[in-house]
Amino acid sequence: MKILVVEDDKKLGGFLRKGLEAQGFVVDFCDHGDKGYTLATTRSYDALVLDIMLPGRDGLSILRQLRDQHATVPVILLTARSSLNERLDGLNLGADDYLTKPFYIEELVARLHALMRRDALTQASRVAAESSPTRFSRRLRSGCVCTAQPFCRPSNCATIYPPLH
Repeated sequence: MKILVVEDDKKLGGFLRKGLEAQGFVVDFCDHGDKGYTLATTRSYDALVLDIMLPGRDGLSILRQLRDQHATVPVILLTARSSLNERLDGLNLGADDYLTKPFYIEELVARLHALMRRDALTQASRVAAESSPTRFSRRLRSGCVCTAQPFCRPSNCATIYPPLH
Protein backbone atom coordinates (compact mmCIF):
# COMPACT_ATOMS: atom_id res chain seq x y z
CA MET A 1 0.00 0.00 0.00
CA LYS A 2 1.35 3.37 -1.01
CA ILE A 3 0.77 6.21 1.45
CA LEU A 4 1.47 9.94 1.23
CA VAL A 5 2.28 11.56 4.58
CA VAL A 6 2.18 15.37 4.66
CA GLU A 7 3.50 16.56 8.03
CA ASP A 8 5.47 19.74 8.74
CA ASP A 9 7.28 18.30 11.78
CA LYS A 10 10.22 16.55 10.15
CA LYS A 11 11.00 14.52 13.27
CA LEU A 12 7.44 13.19 13.46
CA GLY A 13 7.43 12.69 9.68
CA GLY A 14 10.57 10.56 9.93
CA PHE A 15 8.99 8.55 12.75
CA LEU A 16 5.84 8.01 10.66
CA ARG A 17 7.80 7.00 7.60
CA LYS A 18 9.95 4.54 9.53
CA GLY A 19 6.99 3.08 11.43
CA LEU A 20 4.79 2.69 8.37
CA GLU A 21 7.58 1.21 6.26
CA ALA A 22 8.26 -1.32 9.04
CA GLN A 23 4.61 -2.39 8.64
CA GLY A 24 5.02 -2.92 4.89
CA PHE A 25 3.72 0.41 3.57
CA VAL A 26 5.47 2.34 0.79
CA VAL A 27 5.66 5.92 2.05
CA ASP A 28 6.18 9.25 0.32
CA PHE A 29 6.78 12.08 2.78
CA CYS A 30 6.75 15.84 2.40
CA ASP A 31 6.65 18.71 4.88
CA HIS A 32 4.90 21.45 2.87
CA GLY A 33 1.23 21.75 1.92
CA ASP A 34 1.81 22.92 -1.66
CA LYS A 35 4.14 20.03 -2.40
CA GLY A 36 1.74 17.63 -0.68
CA TYR A 37 -1.11 18.80 -2.89
CA THR A 38 1.05 18.41 -6.01
CA LEU A 39 2.04 14.86 -5.02
CA ALA A 40 -1.56 13.95 -4.16
CA THR A 41 -2.80 15.12 -7.56
CA THR A 42 0.00 13.79 -9.75
CA ARG A 43 0.71 10.40 -8.18
CA SER A 44 -1.45 7.48 -7.18
CA TYR A 45 -1.82 6.69 -3.47
CA ASP A 46 -3.88 4.19 -1.53
CA ALA A 47 -4.32 6.71 1.30
CA LEU A 48 -3.19 10.13 2.50
CA VAL A 49 -2.22 11.16 6.01
CA LEU A 50 -2.54 14.95 6.24
CA ASP A 51 -1.55 17.24 9.07
CA ILE A 52 -3.90 20.22 9.28
CA MET A 53 -1.34 22.89 10.19
CA LEU A 54 1.07 23.02 7.26
CA PRO A 55 3.13 25.74 5.60
CA GLY A 56 1.63 26.76 2.25
CA ARG A 57 -1.72 25.03 1.86
CA ASP A 58 -3.12 23.66 5.09
CA GLY A 59 -4.43 20.10 5.26
CA LEU A 60 -8.09 21.15 5.15
CA SER A 61 -7.49 23.16 1.96
CA ILE A 62 -5.77 20.17 0.37
CA LEU A 63 -8.67 17.93 1.40
CA ARG A 64 -11.28 20.40 0.13
CA GLN A 65 -9.56 20.73 -3.26
CA LEU A 66 -9.16 16.97 -3.64
CA ARG A 67 -12.84 16.37 -2.87
CA ASP A 68 -13.87 19.21 -5.20
CA GLN A 69 -12.01 17.30 -7.93
CA HIS A 70 -13.91 14.13 -6.95
CA ALA A 71 -10.77 12.39 -5.68
CA THR A 72 -11.84 9.37 -3.65
CA VAL A 73 -8.50 8.51 -2.06
CA PRO A 74 -9.01 7.81 1.66
CA VAL A 75 -7.69 10.59 3.92
CA ILE A 76 -6.76 10.52 7.59
CA LEU A 77 -6.29 13.91 9.21
CA LEU A 78 -3.47 13.89 11.74
CA THR A 79 -3.39 16.90 14.02
CA ALA A 80 -2.94 18.34 17.48
CA ARG A 81 -6.37 19.97 17.16
CA SER A 82 -8.91 17.95 19.06
CA SER A 83 -12.01 20.08 19.62
CA LEU A 84 -15.28 18.63 18.42
CA ASN A 85 -15.86 21.45 15.90
CA GLU A 86 -12.43 20.95 14.34
CA ARG A 87 -12.97 17.20 14.03
CA LEU A 88 -16.41 17.76 12.51
CA ASP A 89 -15.00 20.32 10.04
CA GLY A 90 -12.45 17.79 8.79
CA LEU A 91 -14.91 14.93 8.57
CA ASN A 92 -17.54 17.09 6.86
CA LEU A 93 -14.99 18.17 4.26
CA GLY A 94 -14.51 14.52 3.33
CA ALA A 95 -11.86 13.10 5.63
CA ASP A 96 -12.32 9.40 6.27
CA ASP A 97 -10.78 9.49 9.73
CA TYR A 98 -9.23 11.87 12.25
CA LEU A 99 -6.36 11.07 14.60
CA THR A 100 -5.14 13.48 17.27
CA LYS A 101 -1.56 13.84 18.43
CA PRO A 102 -0.06 12.25 20.42
CA PHE A 103 -0.95 8.82 19.03
CA TYR A 104 0.45 5.33 18.74
CA ILE A 105 1.78 4.24 15.36
CA GLU A 106 -0.11 0.97 15.83
CA GLU A 107 -3.39 2.91 15.90
CA LEU A 108 -2.53 4.75 12.70
CA VAL A 109 -1.63 1.44 11.03
CA ALA A 110 -4.91 -0.13 12.20
CA ARG A 111 -6.89 2.84 10.86
CA LEU A 112 -5.08 2.64 7.51
CA HIS A 113 -5.84 -1.07 7.26
CA ALA A 114 -9.51 -0.40 8.08
CA LEU A 115 -9.66 2.24 5.33
CA MET A 116 -8.10 -0.18 2.85
CA ARG A 117 -10.62 -2.89 3.73
CA ARG A 118 -13.51 -0.45 3.36
CA ASP A 119 -12.15 0.83 0.04
CA ALA A 120 -11.63 -2.70 -1.29
CA LEU A 121 -15.19 -3.65 -0.35
CA THR A 122 -16.58 -0.58 -2.10
CA GLN A 123 -14.54 -1.27 -5.23
CA ALA A 124 -15.64 -4.92 -5.26
CA SER A 125 -19.26 -3.79 -5.03
CA ARG A 126 -18.83 -1.44 -7.97
CA VAL A 127 -17.21 -4.14 -10.09
CA ALA A 128 -19.97 -6.59 -9.23
CA ALA A 129 -22.64 -4.04 -10.10
CA GLU A 130 -20.99 -3.12 -13.38
CA SER A 131 -20.36 -6.70 -14.44
CA SER A 132 -23.82 -7.95 -13.55
CA PRO A 133 -26.49 -5.38 -14.38
CA THR A 134 -29.24 -7.95 -13.89
CA ARG A 135 -28.11 -8.78 -10.35
CA PHE A 136 -27.74 -5.08 -9.53
CA SER A 137 -31.16 -4.18 -10.90
CA ARG A 138 -32.64 -7.09 -8.94
CA ARG A 139 -31.08 -5.63 -5.77
CA LEU A 140 -32.52 -2.23 -6.63
CA ARG A 141 -35.98 -3.77 -7.13
CA SER A 142 -35.67 -5.48 -3.72
CA GLY A 143 -34.91 -2.08 -2.19
CA CYS A 144 -31.30 -2.66 -1.12
CA VAL A 145 -28.83 -0.11 -2.42
CA CYS A 146 -26.13 -0.94 0.13
CA THR A 147 -22.52 -0.46 -0.97
CA ALA A 148 -21.62 -3.65 0.87
CA GLN A 149 -23.20 -5.68 -1.94
CA PRO A 150 -22.80 -8.53 -2.78
CA PHE A 151 -21.99 -9.33 0.87
CA CYS A 152 -25.07 -7.64 2.32
CA ARG A 153 -28.25 -9.61 2.87
CA PRO A 154 -31.67 -7.92 2.99
CA SER A 155 -32.34 -9.44 6.41
CA ASN A 156 -29.43 -7.52 8.00
CA CYS A 157 -29.01 -4.53 5.71
CA ALA A 158 -29.31 -1.14 7.36
CA THR A 159 -30.05 0.62 4.07
CA ILE A 160 -33.20 -1.21 3.00
CA TYR A 161 -35.65 1.13 1.37
CA PRO A 162 -39.21 0.37 0.31
CA PRO A 163 -39.20 -1.79 -2.83
CA LEU A 164 -39.07 0.07 -6.11
CA HIS A 165 -42.03 -0.57 -8.41
